[in-house]
Amino acid sequence: MCGILAVLGCGDESQGKRVHVLELSRRLKHRGPDWSGLHQVADNYLCHQRLAIIDPASGDQPLYNEDKSVAVAVNGEIYNHEELRERLSGHRFRTGSDCEVIAHLYEEHGESFIDMLDGVFSFVLLDARDHSFIAARDAIGVTSLYIGWGIDGSVWISSEMKGLNDDCEHFEIFPPGNLYSSKEKCFKRWYNPPWFSEVIPSVPYDPLRLRSAFEKAVIKRLMTDVPFGVLLSGGLDSSLVAAVAARHFAGTKAAKRWGTRLHSFCVGLEGSPDLKAAKEVADHLGTVHHEFNFTVQVRIDAIEDVIYHIETYDVTTIRASTLMFQMSRKIKALGVKMVISGEGADEIFGGYLYFHKAPNKEEFHQETCRKIKALHQYDCLRANKATSAWGLEVRVPFLDKEFIDEAMSIDPEWKMIRPDLGRIEKWILRKAFDDEEKPFLPKHILYRQKEQFSDGVGYSWIDGLKDHAASNVSDKMMSNAKFIYPHNTPTTKEAYYYRMIFERYFPQSSAILTVPGGPSVACSTAKAIEWDAQWSGNLDPSGRAALGVHLSAYEQDTIAVGGSNKPGPMETVVNGVAIES
Repeated sequence: MCGILAVLGCGDESQGKRVHVLELSRRLKHRGPDWSGLHQVADNYLCHQRLAIIDPASGDQPLYNEDKSVAVAVNGEIYNHEELRERLSGHRFRTGSDCEVIAHLYEEHGESFIDMLDGVFSFVLLDARDHSFIAARDAIGVTSLYIGWGIDGSVWISSEMKGLNDDCEHFEIFPPGNLYSSKEKCFKRWYNPPWFSEVIPSVPYDPLRLRSAFEKAVIKRLMTDVPFGVLLSGGLDSSLVAAVAARHFAGTKAAKRWGTRLHSFCVGLEGSPDLKAAKEVADHLGTVHHEFNFTVQVRIDAIEDVIYHIETYDVTTIRASTLMFQMSRKIKALGVKMVISGEGADEIFGGYLYFHKAPNKEEFHQETCRKIKALHQYDCLRANKATSAWGLEVRVPFLDKEFIDEAMSIDPEWKMIRPDLGRIEKWILRKAFDDEEKPFLPKHILYRQKEQFSDGVGYSWIDGLKDHAASNVSDKMMSNAKFIYPHNTPTTKEAYYYRMIFERYFPQSSAILTVPGGPSVACSTAKAIEWDAQWSGNLDPSGRAALGVHLSAYEQDTIAVGGSNKPGPMETVVNGVAIES
């Protein structure tokens, strides 16, 4: 992912201002180490830090229309850019960049073109003819973006908070699926799918249709001119991404250039559940597998850097980001510039263990809608910034617009967790890829119980974090927490420890307000805590907090894992079900 910074209408056209904007742009250089560009029109500045994935030779940004009256700085990938180029046959393109179509689409359609883009993006477009600008962010918020306002009347837009927090009187998250226009000085929602209103859908479940939609989402993300791989935790989501990518990789341009064997990457503590499962999946798929081990202490040592780059004090996000942050550094050192990952499936299909307690299909569906809408503050934030910290791009096929529309149109009765019918969490996704003739995955991997990323890499990691926080935060400090941190008051020493670090880097009140809060159990929203009375006394984001669910969710003989109800050598039996230990 690239980095963009725009300073618009600041009233200062001087060389000194240009130098200052360039200095701020360099705070984003980790996101785009391949090229730095700046375009100035009067008192408007458009900066770009490029990570070159498509057309590395000529696709430097900002990008322009034919006479350079329209300039655009983009972070993201436009997967249907070739189709859009064909529609723009009367235009002359300067580069092979997938993002150049944005400038020409604006010429043809004004602000109304954004829904034509199939991809993930955040961009700022400057029209020199009237000094107006528009900015937009992708549907779900896979790319990060912030907007701020200076006391001098300027508008600031940046891929990360650190690009604008010192110069703005107020700043906030740029909302996903929205457009901001300088002419109207307001946000307008351009993404309005049926699920967004949380109306209960009624389309019957069609496993082959769901499978096809996901395969298309993965295939379009194989578009690259640089070496890439897949993140493979051994859980269902990343394993399906790897399985589909491996099946379709051979015919791609990347395979012809870099070799036909897909590379896969996994992180964990020695003996952790994820490492064992990931190795088994990699062997099944025939990938070149890379396994990274980090001690608990090495991870703890990285916490401050993680909080600076991820820009949050949310406990769950920091736990998982630390692992992804360190793994991304190792991956980039191998010469890889892009990875495909499995974020989003748990939100779409109700894969978190607390969904076992959903009282009916209406509440199940509404919770998935709430989870998808909040992704930009949690998993998308983590995936985008933990990888971008080292100049690595992440792509997330589960959050493909067309796939989300397909999956969220299914009657949620099919998503409900029904042990009496042999349906575990994400059963409809598992069933869609349960191919007896040409298996995508080993059966017991396909039906492996959900492990949150920060749990699956080894439970001692979470326990180590809590112990470290306890050694840095005293009981006396905790007793004053509500006075020191009146907004989103930390309720644990771990949360207090993260908050101290965050406010050292980002002390502004606007920064504090960008982080969500409220009670949660096993990654639930606050609303879902009402589903089980026990949860209100066990508010921890770990999957282990889902009391009565984790490792003990099903009755005997409800499902045959791996084709047998007999435990394997590395499994234990809980309520008659073989569970990996």
